[in-house]
Amino acid sequence: MTRTLAGIHHVTAICGDPQQAVNFYAGTLGLRLVKRTVNFDDPRAYHLYFGDATGTPGTIVTFFAWPNAQRGTVGRGQITAIALAVPTDALPFWQRRLEAAGVPTRRTQRFDEDVLQFPDPDGLALELVASAGVAERPPWTVADIPPDVAIRGVQSVTLTVHPVAASGAMLVQVLGFRELARAGERRRFALGPGSAGAFIDLVDGSDRAAGRIAVGQVHHVAWRTPSEEEELAWRQDLLAHGYTVTPVIDRQYFRSIYFHEPGGVLYEIATDPPGFTRDEPVATLGSQLMLPPWLERYRPQLEATLPPLQLPTLPPTGPRA
Repeated sequence: MTRTLAGIHHVTAICGDPQQAVNFYAGTLGLRLVKRTVNFDDPRAYHLYFGDATGTPGTIVTFFAWPNAQRGTVGRGQITAIALAVPTDALPFWQRRLEAAGVPTRRTQRFDEDVLQFPDPDGLALELVASAGVAERPPWTVADIPPDVAIRGVQSVTLTVHPVAASGAMLVQVLGFRELARAGERRRFALGPGSAGAFIDLVDGSDRAAGRIAVGQVHHVAWRTPSEEEELAWRQDLLAHGYTVTPVIDRQYFRSIYFHEPGGVLYEIATDPPGFTRDEPVATLGSQLMLPPWLERYRPQLEATLPPLQLPTLPPTGPRA
């Protein structure tokens, strides 16, 4: 294999109240709302993107907003945690900040990493991981989060799957990962030399019931590729290995293909270009509803249907009971 994926492009989850998601991710966590648009496959729902100043691939966490949907259930066949990278001395700050906002936290260690675990307002499992080498990445900063502790992007995702061996073999034999370590029921894989954004952990889900993806659960993870030509080559590789793969789909800010890995988790391969500045300048990213050309004719109806969103100006609340 001559092609390599460049790490995580983005992770997409499902939230309930879109304003609550903005309050938490742009307020409590201090990420930038880089794009407010709609789910292109269901334009009645918001699709919100959070990341660094420009939405650099590898920094992005996105949400489909389903305000009236039930919460999902955690189980087998799911991405069961999203880990975000912070500098090595940042966890005490984040533990104080989250607990002051009413968010319960738990400190732990994993593969010699210091980890802070906590839920988002919909119960989605999040982690902050103290990561060497990320301090040099320029963060998006807000007034009450010092730059030296700000979140630097996605560190990894955890998949709970069965059979775990098949999911691991697919990572190594098809997508070019290598296995780094094992600890109990957890296996860690990495792309390239292994750095923030290039990790994926597999957890054995053989003793767990199948999960149900809805509010508070992750929908999919997307992996980075540099160009449409590389993406088409990946699609041919996946088809040759017997996977069912979508055609290339225009997501306005990247091009995507989708397929399920053996444990049932939805994977995406997304191109780095064209990026989030293709339809609005850096200075105003995320400030207004942006629609792709094929949905512009529905703008009046969508703006009348979608709830208004405000960036947080006061300390946001903690998780729902």
